[in-house]
This record gives sequence, structure tokens and C-alpha cells, in this order.
Amino acid sequence: MTTGRFTLPSESNFAEKTKELADLWGADAIRNSDGTHLDDAVRALGKKIYSAYFPTRAHNEWITLHMNETPQVYLLTQRVLAETESVTIDLMSGFFEEQLTPNYDADPARYWEVIDRTTGGIVPTKDWNVDSAAHTVTVANTIPMHEYTVSFLAYIIWDPVEMYNHLTNDWGDKEHEIPFDIYHPATRKFVFDTFTQWLDDNPDTDVVRFTTFFYQFTLIFDPRHREKIVDWFGCSCTVSPAALDDFEQQYGYRLRPEDFVDEGCYNSAWRVPRKPQRDWIDFLSNFVRANVKKLADMSHAAGKEAMMFLGDQWIGAEPYKDGFADLGLDAVVGSIGDGTTTRMIADIKGVRYTEGRFLPYFFPDTFYEGNDPSIEAWDNWRKARRAILRSPIARMGYGGYLSLAAQFPKFVDAVTHIADEFRDIHDKTGGEAATGELNVAILNSWGRMRSWMAYTVAHALPNKQTTTYYGILEALSGMRVNVRFVSFDDVLDHGVDSDIDVIITGGPVDTAYSGGDIWATNPRLAEVLRTWVRGGGALVGVGEPSAQWFQGRFFQLADVFGVDEERFQTLSVDKYFPPVTPDHFITADVPVDSAAREAWQHAGYRIPLSGCGGGQGKVPLGGIDFGEAIANTFPINEQVTLLRADNGQVQLAVNEYGSGRGVYVSGLPYSAANARLLERILFYASHHEDQYAAYSSTNPECEVARFVESGWYCVINNTDRPQSTDITLPDGTSEHVDLDASGIAWRRL
Repeated sequence: MTTGRFTLPSESNFAEKTKELADLWGADAIRNSDGTHLDDAVRALGKKIYSAYFPTRAHNEWITLHMNETPQVYLLTQRVLAETESVTIDLMSGFFEEQLTPNYDADPARYWEVIDRTTGGIVPTKDWNVDSAAHTVTVANTIPMHEYTVSFLAYIIWDPVEMYNHLTNDWGDKEHEIPFDIYHPATRKFVFDTFTQWLDDNPDTDVVRFTTFFYQFTLIFDPRHREKIVDWFGCSCTVSPAALDDFEQQYGYRLRPEDFVDEGCYNSAWRVPRKPQRDWIDFLSNFVRANVKKLADMSHAAGKEAMMFLGDQWIGAEPYKDGFADLGLDAVVGSIGDGTTTRMIADIKGVRYTEGRFLPYFFPDTFYEGNDPSIEAWDNWRKARRAILRSPIARMGYGGYLSLAAQFPKFVDAVTHIADEFRDIHDKTGGEAATGELNVAILNSWGRMRSWMAYTVAHALPNKQTTTYYGILEALSGMRVNVRFVSFDDVLDHGVDSDIDVIITGGPVDTAYSGGDIWATNPRLAEVLRTWVRGGGALVGVGEPSAQWFQGRFFQLADVFGVDEERFQTLSVDKYFPPVTPDHFITADVPVDSAAREAWQHAGYRIPLSGCGGGQGKVPLGGIDFGEAIANTFPINEQVTLLRADNGQVQLAVNEYGSGRGVYVSGLPYSAANARLLERILFYASHHEDQYAAYSSTNPECEVARFVESGWYCVINNTDRPQSTDITLPDGTSEHVDLDASGIAWRRL
């Protein structure tokens, strides 16, 4: 057993068991979780002490006297049909009244908006009035059979995260914690005065774990306590009349309520970002960061480290936006949900170290009689480990109620093993990141500011419409490539970086990830990318890449990908599919399954009886999961190499383009088979097939990470079952490796 690099949660009246588990798990730091406190006996264990600190909650004695200084959010009412020349709209219908209440203190005529959603027209303020007692707005002079909405300011009167914890843990009569907004000078002074006193009162705290700072990501609940609106990147819960007025003075134009409610989309990160949205992010970040730096400086002056939790009220801190290093934070900790969220934490620059809070959280929704939390613990570790090998985090830990976890011996044993393995990785590699063979760029509207945050709605939670794209990031998070994120503006302003081997772009049409109308309004983007590919670059398109109907074409880079999508405009123009090419470098590890064989033979394609690829030592994977179908895609000519097609639409195709290559794939939810396919796509597209074999695994369920400086390579088993694989070495020989469930094996280079 080893020690260190591990943060253990504890709570009141649990000192003896805390010491036992701290010794067992090798913890060198102890923290308190939301709603818990550390006993003196725990603080006396000689471990580093993390104290959770909430700058803008847990002080109802202040905010109950200043309820007009809680955070605010623009909300959009339900659409109401006018059947006569007037209509009354219920403001709070569909919202949770214990969380939100309309702001009648600021003049609704100045800060609210009523819109005819049938025309998009703004209803003049003289034609509507507010009934604050009934929480309604009545609109006059309406057009029958038109729908109307109200965009109104609301106070957030129950902290959303504390509310979630309260409801999940059934805290009963515990007082609701009311959040407050430091944009107001009196509250801002209170926040810093309170923190000054807290620093004096907590001399034995070593690390202030800010959980987090000032503004919650968009998290709105309905009357049944269900999430109604959730956007982990959303800035909706950051507004106030004072901030809106200051924005107007600084930027020279006034934001409308519509700039926040966004037709009911609430500026989701999937929306193509507009100027008002980008300007508000800049305005907010400048304010938040200036005050975060004050908190960090105060922590340092008191001899303590300042750690940011990448979650809860993280909005405005923007760890991937230029200038983050200037805040002076010592560390960032975040919740580990999978490989992608691990990289989101691990790749942050400008802090001394990063830490991952692993799952499961020690809450009763997981730790209950009859459940086995160790299953989730191992699954979480396997997902994270792939990413940690590529971009190491310095520390790990857990959160929640230790008294719950202690009741599950199998879980305790699992964490013992995971913690030792985590430390062993660091001991062997010295924190070195595994070598990447290729440089891969993810291209979208957001670029670096949303590194490892693309294709996400809620933190690490699956979404039917997003898994097709999110799987690309999850595969890349543990793949033997170096990953960066670039924006369309980066390409327009600076071209393509000379060291990039492959660019991946794509997403659904009219989203930030496919680009929206930038392809029609700025043709130079296509010019730059075409020039780069023709000169030897590699462009991989996913889903609906470069999608925008313009000049008779939908994929504006269809000539590069070799694939376009029928939008019911050219049905009179015939499309011809070339035969599927079953044997190809990209699909060499993917045998043709019986269903595909039968379908292709029925369509007249000739397929060798031996199947596609496979071969001795290969693991039969069956068909690839291409996720949500992209309907009506077709090859633009018969020179395109079609690798997979289904029901008259393209799933995978390759296109030679000058000296470079384009590849189209309809989607790849994460799986071992899909990750292997993507890896082969990247090596093939970039003309690096000759580099693929060295340190590759014949079993896609097992991956290899190579550490050149420390002289090791390791093989990991990404499943809960024993696996065997052969590792190809640079000289062409191979080494056989047998791995236990979730196992890891180390070998000298």
C-alpha cells in the first residue's frame, strides 16, 4: 500500500473511522463536503485540511435583509395562444416557486419584454401590464391565433446546488440557503468581509476549496423538482439590472431580454454564438475574474492555497479563456465523470496542480441497501484512467458522506486498489503524459474556450442527440494522439497550425459545432481549409460538417469529404453509390457481421467470404455503431471510397483530395470498437499508416500508453472482464499480455 495524492471526505462524529479509511486509502488530505463539518479529532490527524467555502451562500442572516440582491435570471414563460384581443400569461407556470420569484423591484417596462411569437414582433409596453399579486401579465391588442410570451427577470431564492443536495438527502426542515450576487456593492463588501473573518477563524485550513465562486451555471427546476433547464455552460443566471446598465455603458448598446432567453434556447452552447452572447461572456468574465483574484490573494496572504471546484458556480471563471493564469489560483478540482471530463480538468493550464473527484459521490442515491457502489467506482476509474495516462491529474479523491461509504466493504476494497494504482502510475511516470503520435484539432465555433466541453449539455450526462458526437471526444480522451481545440475564427485569422496532422469538425446543422451560416457569409473559411487539405492535410467530418444550404450544396466542404446530404432540393438529380469497399486500412479491425453481409450481398456488392479484416489474433467486434442516422447522405461521385453504407445513406467514406484526404463518418458513440475505428481513421487520413502498428494492441478493449522519458509502456484493460492481447513492438515482433478485469500491466520500453 502507498500513501499520498488522495483527498478523503469526512464529517462530524466520524473521527475513528475516518482515520481507519485514511490509512487504508493512503489519504494525505481530508475535506468536508456540503452540509458537513470536520471534528477537531479529524483535524488533528496531521493531514492536509481542505475546507469547502461557498462565497455566495450559507449566510441567510445577510441576504434575508437584502432580497433584492440575490442572483437573477431571465425566464421565458410558456407560449400562450390569444383567442381574443387580450390574453393573460401566468409568469410562474412550469417554474418551481421555492427556487424562483419574479423581480417586480426593477421596472418591468424597462427590463421585461413581451413578444408575439407568431411574428417575432415586440409588443409595445403600453399594451401590457403586470399583476404582481397574481404573478401574471395581461396583453392587450393581441392578434387572435397568435402565441405570446413574456421574458421576465426573476430572483433565484434557493441555491440550486444546495437545493439538489437538500432534496436528494431529504434534509427535511433544514433552512433553504439563499444565494447572493456580488455585483451589488453592499453584498460584495459583505462577501469579502465575511471571508476575511473566516480566514481568521480557520487557521488550521490548508486549502480553501472554493465551491465555487459567484454564478451558477443555468440550472432551473420545475414544480415537481425536476430539472427544467440545464446548461453546464449557460450564463443565464448572471443578470441584474445594475449589470445590464453597466454593460450598456461599456459596450455601447443595450442587451434585450431576448438576448438571454434566446427564443427559449437560453443560449445553449450548441447555438451558434452571437455577438451579444460573446460580449456578455467577456463582460461577466472580467468582473468575475477580478473578484476571484481578490479571493486568491486573500487566501495566500493567510498562508493558504486557493483551489477552484470546476462545477457549481464556476460561470465567469472560464479556465480555458486567455488570462486564467492571472487569477493566481493554486489548483482546480473537478468531478470525474468519464475520460472527457477528466481531460477537461487535467488540460487546464495556469495552476500548480489539478485534482479529480471520482464517482460515485457518497450520497444515498447510490449507497443504499442492495446496491453495489463498487461497480460504478470501477467503471468510473476505467474511463478516467485512459485519460489520466494521456494528461495526468496530480491528485484524486471522493466526496459526500464517508459514513455511507464505510458501510460497503466491497466498495472500500475497490477504492483501496484504485488509489494504489493511481499512485503507482505517478510513481512510474513521474507525472509524464503518454506520447501522442499525431496532433489532432477539434474545429468548431468555440475553439479553445470550450476545450473538452464540446458536444455537452450537462456534465458527463448522456443525451440521445449528443452521444453520436460526444463519443468522438471520449475516444480521443484516451487515444495515442495530442488534442487541441481551435475555432473557425482561429482558422480565418491565422490559418491552420503547421504541426496539425488532422482536423475533426462537425455536428448537427445550425449548431456551434457545424458552424451555421459562417460557411455562407465567409467563404474564405472553405478556401483556407481546402488549400490545407489539398496540400496534404486531413479533414474528418462528423454528422453534418460544414452544413448550410448554399449555392445548391448542403455540406459546403462536400468536395473534401466526398459526401453531401440531400435536403429535398435536388431529388430530381440521381445519386449513384459506388460499391462498398470491405477491405481497407480503416476497417481492418472490424469484421463484416452477418447482417451487413446479407444486406450488401442483396444489394449486389461482392464481399469476400472471409469477411473484412479480422485475421488471426483479432477480436471479432461485429458492426460499428454509427449512432443517430444522418438521413439521405450520398457520395458526390463514384470515385469516393465508400466503406460503410446503410439503407441508402453513407456511414463512412474516404475521399482523396489533392495530396490530402477527407473522411466522412456519420457518428461514433463511444465504444472500444468505435474508438479503434476512429484511431485508424486519423492515421489513414493523415497518411501515417506506417506509424500505426508500433505499440498497437490486437484487442481493441485494451490500449497502450507509451512513456518515452521514464522508459515504460503500459497496457490497460478497459473492461470488467479478463482480456488478452498482443502488443506490436517497433521491430515488428509482438508481446503477449494477459490482463485481469480492469487490469494494467507495465513493461519496459
